[in-house]
Amino acid sequence: MTKTARIATTALAACAIALAGAAYFALDPATNAIFPRCPFLTLTGLKCPGCGSQRAIHCLLHADIRGAAAYNFLLVASLPAVALLLVGELVRKRRPGFYAAVNNTKLTAGVLLAVTGWWILRNIMGW
Repeated sequence: MTKTARIATTALAACAIALAGAAYFALDPATNAIFPRCPFLTLTGLKCPGCGSQRAIHCLLHADIRGAAAYNFLLVASLPAVALLLVGELVRKRRPGFYAAVNNTKLTAGVLLAVTGWWILRNIMGW
């Protein structure tokens, strides 16, 4: 990919994220019909690991961390890890050791185990 294409792709992605952020800030997914409902919940009656994420994002954009955690605790709890992974990606070439430390198989397996545990527990415990 050329440098120009990379810049254009990054700019397009930034615009899309800004537009989505503005939509999530202005419109409440709990009351607005333009936001899709979870197909897994609709089909099975069980919550998937991502159920409540749209409402949680809306709460986070309004600085309501408690409300966001009530909708989807996993999303809120995972934000520091996501930030760490983004930093690792940004410094990938300058700090390959840091990148390797945050992008390893054991960490990935732990994340998958945590998501699976969250999925099971939120349906058993009614969270």
